[in-house]
Amino acid sequence: MKNVIPYGRQDIDEDDINTVVQILKSDWLTQGPVIDEFEQATAALCDAKYAMAVTSATAALHLACLALEIGAGDILWTSPNTFVASSNCALYCGASVDFVDIDEKTYNMSVTALEEKLNWAKAHNKLPKVIVVVHFAGQSCDMKAIKALVEPYGIKLIEDASHAIGGRYLQTKIGSCTYSDIVIFSFHPVKIITTGEGGMLLTNSEALKKKLLLLRSHGITRDPQLMVGNSEGAWYYQQIALGLNYRITDIQAGLGLSQLKRINTFIQRRRELAGHYDKQLAALPVITPWQSPDCYSAYHLYPIQIKPENIHSRKAVFDALREAKIGVNVHYIPVHTQPYYQALGFKKGAYPVAEAYYEKTISLPLHYCLTDNEQSYIVNSLSNILKAG
Repeated sequence: MKNVIPYGRQDIDEDDINTVVQILKSDWLTQGPVIDEFEQATAALCDAKYAMAVTSATAALHLACLALEIGAGDILWTSPNTFVASSNCALYCGASVDFVDIDEKTYNMSVTALEEKLNWAKAHNKLPKVIVVVHFAGQSCDMKAIKALVEPYGIKLIEDASHAIGGRYLQTKIGSCTYSDIVIFSFHPVKIITTGEGGMLLTNSEALKKKLLLLRSHGITRDPQLMVGNSEGAWYYQQIALGLNYRITDIQAGLGLSQLKRINTFIQRRRELAGHYDKQLAALPVITPWQSPDCYSAYHLYPIQIKPENIHSRKAVFDALREAKIGVNVHYIPVHTQPYYQALGFKKGAYPVAEAYYEKTISLPLHYCLTDNEQSYIVNSLSNILKAG
């Protein structure tokens, strides 16, 4: 689609380009010093002790599950309103997956539904080992309440904050691991900042950090203290675990480090645009995203819902907006309705709030480069479509 207004896109400036060019001219392209700088800067931004950059948020989720030792016979719960990676990470490890329905206002995991499911799982000996909560569209889940519910059972928490770097919850920064064991970020081009492809794990546990670093790079160590027997020399290494190659490059880390300098500017503009949408859409027959007073959203997405009483279906509105060269999208098709998960035994109707939300939702364009004129065109187009008989 030419001249389309995309729902999300990166912003690359001259500083980003110059940073990458300098790295291309340096001695290091892969495992160089800029990765460590990027990790330290991200940890400092989020008030976390440790940060580890990887090839994608999907890789980060996989490593998080491996580090928390989830495997055959274990269960992981997550939200059905997410990208498939949030649940696939458990399947990669041989574990089982289940879901907790969402809150109809935040579109995040419902605390009430979680409490009910925990009570049921305890009675049926089906408690999860790990729960992946998803901060959908950039707004944090109610982490304080969730942690209070799972802590008595010893359940581990992973925050899939792929949408949420730079956001806050209560008095904490998303990524601080105040309420969880591990936090995940994504740096895909449509996210808040980008490394091209890339992700990050954050934790406050030194033990988890050591596991994650080992698993990120083939399970290989050069540390004599971790070896079986003695080192044979400076060249020597040992594989002491079954790891993977999920290492990011210095080139990607350099772009991320440069982008990180503008994160507050990126989020400020996203929040400004979201505020404009809130006001301009108030008179239209749509539901705009509700924001909890406990949260400061990074606004990765701006999902609206077409009200049921509207004469137009979601598909008709979506198609008309695309015809007007507005690159709307839908986030998300509930994971349990995907054919692969249906084959695992999941049924439509199992998570009614997530399914009802999906049937009505459209994500409007929201990104740093979106202009005021483009936003006005989007709102006017949507208004005309909804008012058309």
